[in-house]
Amino acid sequence: MIRMAGFISEYIREQKRYTKNDLRTLFSFSGSEVDTFIQRLKSYGIIKAVRNTPQQVDLTELVDDDIAITDDTTANSDCFYVFTYVGVLTIGNRIVKCYPKYQFSDPTDPTMKQVLKVLQRYGTKEQIVNLYNGDGQSSSFNLLAVMLFLMEDYHQYGPYINTEDIVEVNGEGPILWGQTIDKGFAIVRDNRPYYVDLYTSRTVDNEQDFFYRLHRSIVTECSKQLKESGLLYLFDLVENALTDEPVEEFGDTDYVLYRIQNELNIQYATHKQTVLKTMYAYLANRKALAQNQGVSMYGTTTFHTVWEDVCAEVFGNKLEYQLRQLSLPNGVAPGFTPTDRLIDIIKKPRWIGYNEDGSTFYKDAQETLIPDLISIVRSGAQTAFVIFDAKYYCIQLEPNRPVKNQPGVGDVTKQYLYQLAYREFTQQHGITHIKNCFLMPTEGNEIVALGMASMEILDQLDLEKIQIRLLPATRMYSLYLSKQTMDIAELDL
Repeated sequence: MIRMAGFISEYIREQKRYTKNDLRTLFSFSGSEVDTFIQRLKSYGIIKAVRNTPQQVDLTELVDDDIAITDDTTANSDCFYVFTYVGVLTIGNRIVKCYPKYQFSDPTDPTMKQVLKVLQRYGTKEQIVNLYNGDGQSSSFNLLAVMLFLMEDYHQYGPYINTEDIVEVNGEGPILWGQTIDKGFAIVRDNRPYYVDLYTSRTVDNEQDFFYRLHRSIVTECSKQLKESGLLYLFDLVENALTDEPVEEFGDTDYVLYRIQNELNIQYATHKQTVLKTMYAYLANRKALAQNQGVSMYGTTTFHTVWEDVCAEVFGNKLEYQLRQLSLPNGVAPGFTPTDRLIDIIKKPRWIGYNEDGSTFYKDAQETLIPDLISIVRSGAQTAFVIFDAKYYCIQLEPNRPVKNQPGVGDVTKQYLYQLAYREFTQQHGITHIKNCFLMPTEGNEIVALGMASMEILDQLDLEKIQIRLLPATRMYSLYLSKQTMDIAELDL
């Protein structure tokens, strides 16, 4: 079995500022190893370098102006290094477990397990195995994703198995009348033949098949590697010690890959093709484990989109619903089309040009403002229209301290514009309870009404201020994973 040197596994907090010495100490690097580590992860957009200033130390957000543009690998104190990634990645025998930025206390494996399950559920919408990280010269085979796929697929579907048709005498399967007549001995009575022996057919699993054995061997090797690295528990997988037959016993790599390619040429079952292709990819790249090469990732550099998806499902996003599907007080009002979606209510910008004769022509833009999610909830005689914006921020809004890590001016103005865009719709449908709210994650266990955001020039339009709610991330994830919703009344808007 391919074996690696001992694994070094550490937790890293997303968006926290680390010095080069911090990383050198955490991952036990010697000499210039830390520079190679930093440069490799920078090439995949996982690490960014920012200027080492007192203002940077406590920040949990990253803007373009923060990013250092100079060579940052020569000095230990000139830069901070920021991981813009949530999930698990391996680089050689170093395992980096990146937990979300709102988690200020020390992480635990159970909380990280939940984050990984959320990433898995979010990622299953793509229905693909991400075989490579990055692109172009920065491309690297994603061995971790392949190993996890092989483990999870085996748990769900079992081994790759080919069947074999066998012929038996007096078996329990269907009678093969052609062979029975040709080969059997018949006793004739009253001009009717009676056969002493009947040839029957039966389909059996061929457990000596090359690919059955190979699949079990590869899954066993993956299981051992994940166990040794401590990732088996983190990904909530069960160890699969299926066989003592090592992968090396099937022949050299080129021969095994040749056999898999031939099997692919005659295999038409979609799932079996996927398993064969994944085994092929694993075998073609497994030496990277022993040589401490390659970067493998299971996570995302855009965790804000995951948070948006979590909030959309937990609060029952209605943006894609047709108007006739919504709980409107008196049905769809005149002037609105029942089959239009709620997202279609916001009109696209219109551009007006001039013809040669001075007359005007109109061109509608392709895109327009789109809220993160909208919930419409009826409670008795009252209908609430709530415009939510899932913001993945760790805002500081406290007395005697400056506001920090907050959404920008554009985020605030857009929330006002969303309410303005839906004003005619809500008025025509008799909806008077309208709320606007930022949703942000917290590591706490309670929903926190943190405050509000407003702009005086827009308040004059009789628009609602934007409320801020901190939501317990672990509870939100539990609801997301179990496909349950939260009662909006809990937000006390």
